[in-house]
Amino acid sequence: MTQTETRQSRSPARAFGAFEWLVSMRYLRARRREGFISVIAGFSFLGIMLGVATLIIVMSVMNGFRTELLSRILGLNGHVVVRSQEGFIRNYDTLAASLMKIPGVVSAAPLVDGQAMITVNGLSGGALVRGIRGADLDKLKAVSDHVLMGSLDDFDAREGVAIGSRLAANFHLRVGDQLTLLSPRGPATPFGTAPRVKAFEIVSIFEIGMSEYDSSIVFMPLAAAQKFFGAGTTAASIELMTKNPDEVDAIAPRVADRVGDCCSVQTWQETNQSFFSALQVERNVMFLILTLILLVASLNIISGLIMLVKDKGRDIAVLRTMGASRGSIMRIFFIAGSSIGAVGTLAGFTLGVVFCENIEGIRQFLSALSGTQLFSPEVYFLSHMPAEIDPGEVISVVGMALGLSFVATLYPAWRAASLDPVEALRYE
Repeated sequence: MTQTETRQSRSPARAFGAFEWLVSMRYLRARRREGFISVIAGFSFLGIMLGVATLIIVMSVMNGFRTELLSRILGLNGHVVVRSQEGFIRNYDTLAASLMKIPGVVSAAPLVDGQAMITVNGLSGGALVRGIRGADLDKLKAVSDHVLMGSLDDFDAREGVAIGSRLAANFHLRVGDQLTLLSPRGPATPFGTAPRVKAFEIVSIFEIGMSEYDSSIVFMPLAAAQKFFGAGTTAASIELMTKNPDEVDAIAPRVADRVGDCCSVQTWQETNQSFFSALQVERNVMFLILTLILLVASLNIISGLIMLVKDKGRDIAVLRTMGASRGSIMRIFFIAGSSIGAVGTLAGFTLGVVFCENIEGIRQFLSALSGTQLFSPEVYFLSHMPAEIDPGEVISVVGMALGLSFVATLYPAWRAASLDPVEALRYE
């Protein structure tokens, strides 16, 4: 075959492909009497767009919520916690030094903690007091890197306390003010246990970003906490930080072998298992529910194309009599339906990504506009709305939307291709 003949044999195919696109795009631009079909196509486009955008936004917020909570929890609490079966650890320095030799452990902090009541100027409330050495508190970057006022320098020598920003706001406290702590674990008397009351100076105010911690935790030097809770020279627990929190399952058995039967070992995964399991279940259920939006939009594409096929029966018959094959007719309506899905998916992807990138500003704007506090820290624990876009999930959402859109066009396109031109022209 000569080059000229090859060009001649290829040019009709190229022209016919362009013809299929031309006809399908023409069908999507409805005239006045075809306006209802255009409305259905518009609703299908909006459904696909909103479905894709909503899925991206919700999944990103759930991812960000989990990541932020995980970073706050792991930034403040130990990845592995060692507690004595007797309730106190005597030789905690020796045990902590021994645990530091385990590969993967980066710090071992002895703690004395307990519940106490805060009283300031007639106001009172509960607090969790954590006694910790100043060097170990500096290693808690969630606290030491987020000091708003005051300083953690010479924390052990000053014998003051560090409190969260929301706790300071609730009691109208500043650095240098005094707060009174009341502990039920006081000295024994003939009339029972007397509560221990002592005033402490506030040396630092920090903000972790998790409202539950910022409103309830008070850090105190380890020696002062031992005196306040009557722990003597013992510690309540030893919290270990590891290089990789996801590898605690491999480190925990080594810690258990090192401490023996005198202490129990618990990982952060065991402590927060129910909480993060509930988040995962909620995330999966939200994904399934929001996927129904895409399914409904796909059904709209089917109904719209079926009506279009019925309305264009005479046109299909004319095209068939002019030489158009069944495949060409099928491709025309497949292009028309899949174009709605593809454009809607692209618009939804763009809307979802832009919304996630500016979600905190949008939240603040809506809060100011409505006069209400959206995403309350007391309910959701975090002071801002997080969003973390997972590229793999976004690709899955986009792929699912395109797949549903393409599948939705198959039956109407097949029905159009199966139309008998003689019957279509007879009943026109």
